[in-house]
Amino acid sequence: MPFAVSRGRLLALIHGLAGRRLVVAGDFVLDRFVYGHPKRVSREAPVLILRYWKEESLPGGAGNTAANVRALGGEPVPVGAIGLDDAGTALRGALRARGIDTSGLAEIGGYRTPTKTRILGGAPHAIKQQIVRYDVEDALPPAESSRLGERLRVAARGAQGAIVSDYGYGAVSPAVIPELRSELSRGARICVDSRHRLPAYADVDAATPNEEELEEAAGETLHESESRLEAAGRALREKMRCGSLLVTRGSRGMALFSDGAAVDRIPVHGTDQVADVTGAGDTVLATFALALSAGATPLEAALLANFAGGVVVMKMGTAVVTPDELRAAVEADRALLS
Repeated sequence: MPFAVSRGRLLALIHGLAGRRLVVAGDFVLDRFVYGHPKRVSREAPVLILRYWKEESLPGGAGNTAANVRALGGEPVPVGAIGLDDAGTALRGALRARGIDTSGLAEIGGYRTPTKTRILGGAPHAIKQQIVRYDVEDALPPAESSRLGERLRVAARGAQGAIVSDYGYGAVSPAVIPELRSELSRGARICVDSRHRLPAYADVDAATPNEEELEEAAGETLHESESRLEAAGRALREKMRCGSLLVTRGSRGMALFSDGAAVDRIPVHGTDQVADVTGAGDTVLATFALALSAGATPLEAALLANFAGGVVVMKMGTAVVTPDELRAAVEADRALLS
């Protein structure tokens, strides 16, 4: 890793993540995982029948981002919407079980909590493989979305940073940026990830698109071209008037666009033979934003986010990274300065 960043500095930043209060505004999703063991092929159709084993419900979307902030020692303040349904109850309960205050989540009648249900199968002592996923996706009515504004302003007062996680379900829009800026503490950073409308989020401090989202913003396929990636990243950062843009690239690591003339290309941490990429982008967003709030430079924050992403993709399901895991990854990297 050819970066003039010391191991000691990154370890100090990890320690400094504790207690940082960050608003997490966006689309809160319930991730359901249903596990089964193969039984036989059905006589009704050429499909596998699974014998039910167990299921679990975890925070997804902005909920996973909040869970990662909490796991790293920060204090997330969620603002968003859930439905008056079982999924909403499960999502609120999963967040509360992690010590996260859920008073900023509005319960909306007639709105179904966004839910992603994954069916996984495998032998009892083998890694379970995802077979199919089905989603419940309701768009939040604009009138309900606008009512979240007051909750957002209350949550942002005095907070040390903010994360906007826009999965396209309507809980947030680019209009929240001025509202956040007016209430956050002085010098607080706003970090954004948006599935489909990232260019509309102007005047933010950081954004963390994946390569596919960068392609959508650029209106072209990059074809794994480094020159096209660089041109698209610079153009998006300029259009957003964004302090730093961290592009996640899967097995090709990350690319950081900031004030420097050169693009910082960060190789993937660990192995590219991953177990599960579910929610890894949320982990990167949470770590990057939390590190910036603790005083990290964009490069230092990107390196910590890269370590965190490398840890979480080795876990099954929607997972989080702990400070101990992040410290172990930093300490194990021999390329860092002593």
